[in-house]
Amino acid sequence: MRKLLTLLFLYPALLWAQTEPAVIPLWEKGAPGFESRRNEPELAKDYWVRNIHNPSLTVFLPPKDKANGSAVVICPGGGHRLLVYTAEGVDPAKFLNNLGVTVFVLKYRLGRDTLSPYKIDVHAKQDGFRAMRLVRSRAAEFALDTNRIGLMGFSAGGEVVDMVAFGKGPGDPKAADPVDRQNARPSFIIQIYPGPLYVPEVVPANAPPAFLLAANDDPCCAVPIIQLLQRYRDAKVPVEAHLFTSGGHGFNMGQRSKLKSINTWPQRLADWLSDNHILQPDRPKVMH
Repeated sequence: MRKLLTLLFLYPALLWAQTEPAVIPLWEKGAPGFESRRNEPELAKDYWVRNIHNPSLTVFLPPKDKANGSAVVICPGGGHRLLVYTAEGVDPAKFLNNLGVTVFVLKYRLGRDTLSPYKIDVHAKQDGFRAMRLVRSRAAEFALDTNRIGLMGFSAGGEVVDMVAFGKGPGDPKAADPVDRQNARPSFIIQIYPGPLYVPEVVPANAPPAFLLAANDDPCCAVPIIQLLQRYRDAKVPVEAHLFTSGGHGFNMGQRSKLKSINTWPQRLADWLSDNHILQPDRPKVMH
């Protein structure tokens, strides 16, 4: 009887634990050079998370009957001071899950957090590269097609995307850590009002296909969309861009806006993912 009562008390807790997203540290022993800080707790309140010393990926799995083998690593924004974790991490993850996409939300180190020891172009970049390599290294575990793993960024997270997508992606075949042997280049990128840092002067001919979106009245982050669009066109790489008349900055997944175009922008993304065969298991291995 005592065992039965114990199981009855434990069962709800077990169910809860099973529905909680898994968290995968980017490095088992902590970030290189900062291993001693890996156990420092994050600070989280309302919509944000900061004080990130043990960068990680939180896994959001699609329903089994919808899973199609595609994946996206999401980099939330927050000005490198914090992460807008709920509205630019959890919410887009749930939207993409409904399309059958497996999602990994990246908590990267913040170069402008209070007393931060990190630099954006060093540590946030390192976390972005490691995240892509880690997902590729575990593709079999999550039943992923390594040709359909993309990278998505909001605001400052878009700057992380630019550093990774247009940086040196190939892994080091001689690396001691097998994860570092993986290619970090995303198969496609999704940029939602990305920040102005690290927009490449030239988009290479082998750049990943891109989906770009912002509002024209965004004071900081409409211009990067325009720059990327023109440079993609110059490189003759597939690109789709949406520049809405109004919406400002930080409209997230659009639910809180009174503008219909902003309310429904995620459907433009869903259409693009479908039209480009990213949601289909049998899509061609090369998109362009």
